Amino acid sequence: MYLDKRTFTTVIDSTPLVSIDLLVENSQGQVLLGLRNNRPAQGFWFVPGGRIRKNEKLDDAFERLCKEELGIELTRNQAEHLGPFEHFYDDFVFGEEVSTHYVVLGYKIVVDIDMTALPQKQHGQYQWFEKQVMLQDETVHIHSKWYI
Repeated sequence: MYLDKRTFTTVIDSTPLVSIDLLVENSQGQVLLGLRNNRPAQGFWFVPGGRIRKNEKLDDAFERLCKEELGIELTRNQAEHLGPFEHFYDDFVFGEEVSTHYVVLGYKIVVDIDMTALPQKQHGQYQWFEKQVMLQDETVHIHSKWYI
């Protein structure tokens, strides 16, 4: 379900959003991060993921996000649940007038992905990061570091 800008702004200003983040590791143990195009976390390296839509079951949301964010088909039972996380931002998708609060369900998947086939909607470019490098890199968002 998509909401118009005014309604979605009211929702973001009034309540937490629920989302799924995907910690994607390749067979070498590197983590896939994308450079965020959009607010919040714009300009930071971040894990793929997205919000759960109203009336969307968790399994369906997981499968949709894997397809939209990674271009692959996976089910939630193929992932390791990392637990719930809270993300707070001083801005929101449309600007700086509203803060954003996410309740995030983190999942880890191990898969080798062809980065040239990844969608460019949320992330302008992608890179595999060694975990130690990721943890020390200031351009990697703190919320993505929490999953390591």
